[in-house]
Amino acid sequence: MSVLQADGVRVFPNPRAAARGQAYGADRSAILNEAGFDAAQREIASWPGYAPTTLRRLPGLAATLGLGELYCKDEGDRFGLKSFKALGGAYAVFRLLKSRIEAANGGVAVTSADVLGGRWRELVADVTVTCATDGNHGRSVSWGAQLFGCRCVVFIHQTVSESRRAAIARYGAEVIRVAGNYDDSVRHAAGQAASRGWTVVSDTTYEGYRDVPVDVMHGYGVMSRELISQLGRKPPTHVFVQAGVGALAASVCANFWLEWGERRPITVVVEPERADCFFQSAQAGKPVVVHGDLDTVMAGLACGEVSPLAWEIVSAAANAYVVLDDRFALEGVRAFANPARGDRAVVSGETGAAGLAALLATRDSAQLRAALQLDAASRVLLLGSEGDTDPQIYRDIVGRSAQEILA
Repeated sequence: MSVLQADGVRVFPNPRAAARGQAYGADRSAILNEAGFDAAQREIASWPGYAPTTLRRLPGLAATLGLGELYCKDEGDRFGLKSFKALGGAYAVFRLLKSRIEAANGGVAVTSADVLGGRWRELVADVTVTCATDGNHGRSVSWGAQLFGCRCVVFIHQTVSESRRAAIARYGAEVIRVAGNYDDSVRHAAGQAASRGWTVVSDTTYEGYRDVPVDVMHGYGVMSRELISQLGRKPPTHVFVQAGVGALAASVCANFWLEWGERRPITVVVEPERADCFFQSAQAGKPVVVHGDLDTVMAGLACGEVSPLAWEIVSAAANAYVVLDDRFALEGVRAFANPARGDRAVVSGETGAAGLAALLATRDSAQLRAALQLDAASRVLLLGSEGDTDPQIYRDIVGRSAQEILA
């Protein structure tokens, strides 16, 4: 299958996508499964401040894009962290602490209420969690560590903005900037954890490290469970999902495949052109590492290596991959902020606007729309994965603050 392209956009229809009628295989269901998603949903729904985020219907924007319906899951209010990632990192922190406490106390059952109430304060305080981040994941891990009472050290790479660094530190984490790109910071965090006895809480897997990322992805599944309920269990025809290392995409694919089977939506994976590890891996039929600075305005997607675990799921579930020039992400942020007639404004960061960016980039190409099976009957779901996680960058793009947009 060849790559299709237009100005600033490339599309690769996935020839290896599983047939629509193929069941979610036993090998993949062992990775992300109903029991894991159920446990995460029960746990996270019990936390203080939990509420499902809003699913916004955007009929005006749908009309301008030549679509039947358009929905956006707005994660800007998630636990006050402005990102869906609050669901994954913090949940994995709790699961880690729960396991440590139970092991130290003869298997006694531990609840988050116990930990939040300080019952195991001294034991928890001896635990240090760490991660690498480009912003949102580190904020989730540091928030979870503060919430449950353990220590946290977060590593950021050289292009992470100062505002995103400060947002992580606000939750009590020690934030350390290291040389190189995101993938370099991942390796640095792993090395520091191994030498200091810390525990890595990452959403990407590597050899010998799998259980924690599975917890992270099951945590992300709370968003998909909310979507299934909000859509009235009627699947959209399409879902556009951001890639990065693939943890979110894998979680969404698994949840929708488990719920809807052969009726699951056409899944389109979106990446920036300088960090297109899934796009290149899909063409090669195996994981491919993308080198370079990975610099993109879509900061949350600046990843050059797929998570092997996520690849197992996404490579079978994704129907197409789209790679974009950064300008379309900026256009998407502005389109959300300046709504079409009848729509409400959505405050979205650059990464959160990736799905809309793909629609904007392909709207004038009949060939690309046909490749993505988009037409006037399509009901498209976008994942607004973040709000204004860097308020100054958001203001620079839109010309107004999030508060002004929503007012």
